[in-house]
Amino acid sequence: MTVPSYVRSIPVMGTIATIQVVDSRSCEELVERAFEWFIQIEARCSRFDPQSELMQLTAQAGIEVSVSAILYEAVQFALAVAEETGGAFDPAVGRQMEAAGFNREYQTGRLVHTTVDTDVSVSYRDVRLNPEKKTITLMRPMILDLGAVAKGLAVDMAARELQPLENFAIDAGGDLYLAGNNAEGAPWSVGIRHPRIDGELIDSIPISNRAVCTSGDYERGNHILDPRQERTGTAVASVTVVAPTAMLADAVATAAFVLGPAEGIQLFERLGVEGLIVSSELERFETQGMFHG
Repeated sequence: MTVPSYVRSIPVMGTIATIQVVDSRSCEELVERAFEWFIQIEARCSRFDPQSELMQLTAQAGIEVSVSAILYEAVQFALAVAEETGGAFDPAVGRQMEAAGFNREYQTGRLVHTTVDTDVSVSYRDVRLNPEKKTITLMRPMILDLGAVAKGLAVDMAARELQPLENFAIDAGGDLYLAGNNAEGAPWSVGIRHPRIDGELIDSIPISNRAVCTSGDYERGNHILDPRQERTGTAVASVTVVAPTAMLADAVATAAFVLGPAEGIQLFERLGVEGLIVSSELERFETQGMFHG
């Protein structure tokens, strides 16, 4: 028997975020609070809004800045993933992203003017955190890009808000969190897009109480840079990661895109997440539990 669902979408973070709740009696207030996290986190962490807390931080290189818990957590997590991946994932790529043409707000097309004029090479190692005081210091002028962290964080916070509802799905432009079961009472099924054939799936997986993120070179052109070489990764067509949180899934998918199939799978195994990497030649590389968990 199919249970009726409540579905609502809002435009946010350069995409459409959709929440679906199964057996949806009196869920509106929780859904509203869940969406509020997206709005809050975008206001703190967006590279495309000159008024965002992130861009205010950018304007204060060399100064120890007290920041909100949201921004601190996003930057702290981004730096931890950068450390773990040897800089294959690096939030300090904002200026490179702008230089490569990723400097338009996705929905309005508005050009974001570079606020940092520097040719000095920077990396995540030029960011200092003070855990006691919750401060961030940018040791050199730079633009942080939290794109692969903030959206995942918003999905995770929304999921936490919706936890009492048990059966729900959150989709924010390819960052998914799927809780419990779908309207048919079965685990949610996630289709993995074929990176070269429009409208076709390369596979699908059943998911319950997990996050899934897919990054592909078909998205808005290839928007994933290799921070170590200042160019887009080329060995990989798409990466799908299944993890306990969307923030982890998104960041690790981005890193694996840059690392390539062999190192990407090693990273998944090291972090205890499941994943599928499709190479640019459409060869499949997957963790043991990805389709046989």
